[in-house]
This record gives sequence, C-alpha cells and structure tokens, in this order.
Amino acid sequence: MRSSFAAFALCAACLAASFTTLAEPRELQWHELVPADAPPPEPPVALHDLSQLADVLAAESGPAAQQQSPAAPVVPELDGQEVRLPGYVVPLEMLDDGRVVEFLLVPYFGACIHVPPPPSNQIVHVRTDQAFQLEALWQPFWAEGRLRVEQVSSDLAEAGYRMQAERIYPYELSGG
Repeated sequence: MRSSFAAFALCAACLAASFTTLAEPRELQWHELVPADAPPPEPPVALHDLSQLADVLAAESGPAAQQQSPAAPVVPELDGQEVRLPGYVVPLEMLDDGRVVEFLLVPYFGACIHVPPPPSNQIVHVRTDQAFQLEALWQPFWAEGRLRVEQVSSDLAEAGYRMQAERIYPYELSGG
C-alpha cells in the first residue's frame, strides 16, 4: 500500500511540475518574429535632423511616416504560443487616468513616432485588461501573453502579430 501511495505521489509531483513548466512563457527575441528565409528588416532611418528643433516639433504634428513593409512575412508556428517579448510601447488607447490599455509593442525606441514604422513582422498589437502607467516612451517593458499571427491595422502602422497581454511590467534583464 505504501509503495502504491509513493508511486502515486511521485506521478502527481511530476504532473504538477510539467504543468508549471508549460505555464512559463517562451521568451522571444525580435529576430524570431521574422521567418528564417525572409530578408532582414531594414535598419531604422530617422526622418528628421534633431539638431533642427523647430523641424522636429513641426514633424511631430505632421502626417505619419510611411511604414517600411506593411505586409512583411510572419512566422506561422508562433501562433497560439504563450510568450514574453521585450520592447517599447507606442500607446493607442489610454484610460482617463492615463493608464495604457492598447498599444503597439516595437523593438526600438521611437518606432512609429520619430522614424518610419518597422516592418509589420516587427510590430505586435497588444491589448490588456491590466492597464498600466507609462512614465516615459523610452521605458522598455515586457509583454506576456498568447501571441497570434494576425494582421492588425492602426492609425500608426500595420502589425503582423496580436497579443492579449496577461502581464506587462518594466523591462529587466532577468525577465521579471
């Protein structure tokens, strides 16, 4: 009887450990959102000369920059995976108190604002029920949730991926 109970307890512990492992999101890097056979994304190009402040301020109220590749190839195998991805927040929708609930997650600061939007496979459209405060646009964040391979349009850019984020928190090298 004791050996049956010990075997059952061991199986239960192994099963619980496997569920814990499954719950941990896969940490992605931006290059993993681009198919291996696709050409690499173009490096960001500034639209304005920051030494000319008046031009910069005028450009901020001007029309959005043309996106580099609005229909870039995506990685279908990522669809449905629980992931964690670091990046910068470009707010799309905020609550009255200033907390963000919808945004574009992009790989570098200034994307969609100071430079043309990156290719669509380098943009994740994110919605969250866990509204968060964005202190500064240059503050990086982690976004965790189920990634979907889906084209999403916004006023700023086309995104090749979508995420309903379960967790959003400031970026740290350790991932949390």
